[in-house]
Amino acid sequence: MKQSIQLTRIQEQMKPGIITLDGFLGTDTRNLIDILVEDDGIVRRTGRTHRAIAEKMSYYRDKGSEGLGEFRKVDDHFEVRVDSVRGKLPSPFGGPGMYNKVNTTVRNLNSNREVTYTDLHIHFVGDHGFYEGAESPYRLNPEDLIIVLEVPVEG
Repeated sequence: MKQSIQLTRIQEQMKPGIITLDGFLGTDTRNLIDILVEDDGIVRRTGRTHRAIAEKMSYYRDKGSEGLGEFRKVDDHFEVRVDSVRGKLPSPFGGPGMYNKVNTTVRNLNSNREVTYTDLHIHFVGDHGFYEGAESPYRLNPEDLIIVLEVPVEG
C-alpha cells in the first residue's frame, strides 16, 4: 500500500530524538502504513477492534489509579499498578492534547502474564491502531494485549 505524505510526516516525528529519546519505531525500517496494516490484520483476525483493546487499557488504568502506585486487585483475577511520572508527551499523529506520562502494568493472575503501557499507547491503539514499530523498546504486541487484558470478541 502506498504511504501518504501525511503518514510520511508523522513517521518523521516518530524517529529517535524528536519526541522521545528512543522514538516509536525501533529498528523497523518499513513505511508507517505497512506497520499499521500488519497490526490491523492481526487484530482483525482475532475478531477484536483497536477501540475495544484501548477501552480495556483505559479501564485498567482507571481502576489501577486508585492504588497510588501500588498493585491493586481489580475484578477477580487482575492486579494493576499505575505509576505517574511528571510531564506530558505530544502524539506524533498530532491532535488536540498532550498525554500524561503514566505507566500502567496489568497482571492477569489466571494466565500469569502481564503488560505495561502508557497513556500515549492508549491513544495510539484506540485512535490509530498503532502499537509501535518492530523491536521498539516499548512495542506492544496486539495479541499479548488481547490475551492479558481479556479483550472480548466483537459482535
